[in-house]
Amino acid sequence: MLNRHHLDPRKGLGQNFLVDHNALCRIVESAALTGEEEVLEIGAGLGSLTRLLADAAKRVMAVEIDSRLMPVLSEVVSGYANIDLVQGDILALDPAQLMGAPGYVAVANIPYYITSAIVRHLLESRARPARLVLTMQKEVAERICAEPGELSLLALSVQVFGQPRITATIPAGAFYPVPGVDSATLRVDLYPQPFFNDEQRGYFFTLIRMGFAQKRKTLRNTLAAGLHISGEESARCLLSAGIDPQRRAQELSLVEWKTLVNELKEILPGKGGGN
Repeated sequence: MLNRHHLDPRKGLGQNFLVDHNALCRIVESAALTGEEEVLEIGAGLGSLTRLLADAAKRVMAVEIDSRLMPVLSEVVSGYANIDLVQGDILALDPAQLMGAPGYVAVANIPYYITSAIVRHLLESRARPARLVLTMQKEVAERICAEPGELSLLALSVQVFGQPRITATIPAGAFYPVPGVDSATLRVDLYPQPFFNDEQRGYFFTLIRMGFAQKRKTLRNTLAAGLHISGEESARCLLSAGIDPQRRAQELSLVEWKTLVNELKEILPGKGGGN
């Protein structure tokens, strides 16, 4: 298809097209579609996954950033009345305007360098999906699923909204061109409400950015630096929240972060409400 349209994959867009049919089917299975869902597909590419999603869903809104691929996509999905194509950057588009209401399923094969930005864009939208099914670099998917002790800013940013799990691993050879790493399909089932309410969430993201700014340092030191308070005052706040000041940001659970947010919100910068 690429040759026929005289196209080459763009490295700058992270274009590695998934060409293995069994891997494509596993992604659709991970989405657990019943035929009644509306799907937002990000990075429709050459339409291989788009068609399979359309067979299993009520409607597919397929977004593709590369304008060169639109004639190919139009040709590939021409027989499907339940597919809408949109050319554009998902980060510049409002999911609420695309999908109209929350509760849809978001499916994407995304380059690792914009994984975090896309996930946050979807999860902080006025119209959140019911679940995400994201194919990404395997190492990144594993980081998102980490437990306390190995948590990262990205993992917490996802886990505050829902429960992530890896549903499939995909070898590099399933893509064209073949990337240098294996991939995984990550499913995130969103909670009815995020772990933090709107006010708390803004403080939470402010706080974890402080905590992970120098993740090798103890929370006593990172919070003192971020809040411009003494180490002794930082230690008192942590102890008041039941947290050992010598612990590090990656060791705290979401429950402990919530306790700390409630302890510190009076002195945290900003007014909460978002990220």
